[in-house]
Amino acid sequence: MKDTMNQVDAYIGNNLDRYVGELVRLCAQPSVAAQDMGMHECANLVEDILHGHGADVTVYQTAGYPIIVGRIAGKSERTLLFYNHYDVQPVEPLNLWTTPPFDPSVREGKIFGRGAKDDKGEIIARLAAIDALSQAYDGQLPCTVMFVIEGEEEISSPNIAAFVRQHANVLRCQGAVWEGGDIGRNGYPILALGVRGILEVELSVGTLARDAHSGGAHVMPSAAWRLIWALSTLKGLDERIRIPGFYDDAHGPSAKDLAIFDRMWVNNLAYEEQLRNLYGIREFAGGRHGADLLRSVFSPTCNVQGMGSGYQGEGSKTIVPSEAKAKIDFRLVPDQDPEDIFQKLRGYLDNQGFQDVTTTMMGWMGPARTDLDDPLVQLVVRTGHEVYGGLPSIVPLIGGSSPGYAFKEPLKIPVVTAGVGYWDNRPHAPDEHIRIQDFQNGMRHLARILDGFAKM
Repeated sequence: MKDTMNQVDAYIGNNLDRYVGELVRLCAQPSVAAQDMGMHECANLVEDILHGHGADVTVYQTAGYPIIVGRIAGKSERTLLFYNHYDVQPVEPLNLWTTPPFDPSVREGKIFGRGAKDDKGEIIARLAAIDALSQAYDGQLPCTVMFVIEGEEEISSPNIAAFVRQHANVLRCQGAVWEGGDIGRNGYPILALGVRGILEVELSVGTLARDAHSGGAHVMPSAAWRLIWALSTLKGLDERIRIPGFYDDAHGPSAKDLAIFDRMWVNNLAYEEQLRNLYGIREFAGGRHGADLLRSVFSPTCNVQGMGSGYQGEGSKTIVPSEAKAKIDFRLVPDQDPEDIFQKLRGYLDNQGFQDVTTTMMGWMGPARTDLDDPLVQLVVRTGHEVYGGLPSIVPLIGGSSPGYAFKEPLKIPVVTAGVGYWDNRPHAPDEHIRIQDFQNGMRHLARILDGFAKM
């Protein structure tokens, strides 16, 4: 294997500039699903790129944007699935970008552009790993690889679960590497074993046919206050969510999870201070501190994304607002069901007398986890140690969400992470980027995962 991996590393090093150019080309194509910007053009480009790397490609139309499935046959039918997405987050605020988000820039050993990390850099790194391993094995991979690349991950993947159920036979595989991965501040990979689910809801209320003079506020019902009162019933000052039955199916960390969190804390005692400095935090939610900052990822949340009502311009405008809206999200832990939580939310608001507050489900994804002892997890750890010189950090559950649930249960597969990120890629923010060294090391790690997977 050593000689094979030496060939892999040499190939990646000799062709790195080509893959940087390929990523620049992909990032230059806008693909903002939330704004219907460049989506079909990007889907076509991804199809062309997969063809260019030897994949047999099928494009599946959905009620939203196309899902692209690429298959590269190997010496065995044993199949590893790569999940990725070609949609990206909106780029605003534009004035905070050093260079235009869709005019990628290579500088300071980094590649800047929207999607460089999330998730286009991950796509190109995986293709590079496949090229390198195939070359080392005289033109054929030791196992089969399947790409599933969708265009709606940044808008909660509304069509992916139905797609997987309908095409489970086509997608049959023995494991999956999820959309990406990150390197911690210590220079070693972070391996996330699970993600939380999410439920996104818009609340809206109208109390008047039009805004009224605030001189009549003694009789005119305010939509702003009505919404504030409704929101205030959802969560207490103790951060406990008040919806009856909300916690019924919420599973906390196991003894094994708690042991991992304790090790993580001992190895990263500066984490609390780093968070305080990065975000200017005086006090953490719920008064948490110490190792509880890690363990509390198993605590479901109710978050107000944003809210609006009435006049918000310069100066004042003395009105009683006629309409108010808020967007909220719930991050859910195993084994909470987003649709069940939505029904409980609706029932609770009704019981509290807020039948007039409309609730609209904007999107959802379920939670998902992979067992620490799964052989694929151990493979990622072992190969990560080989590439980075230190053992990856195991994280039982991360705060974010992804459509992993849509694959894990129907296909009965383990799902792991490995990729090209690091702790300050700025995904979803201005100046998103990846470091070229991480790009290269991510390719090397992925090639080793593929090679080891073929022998499992």
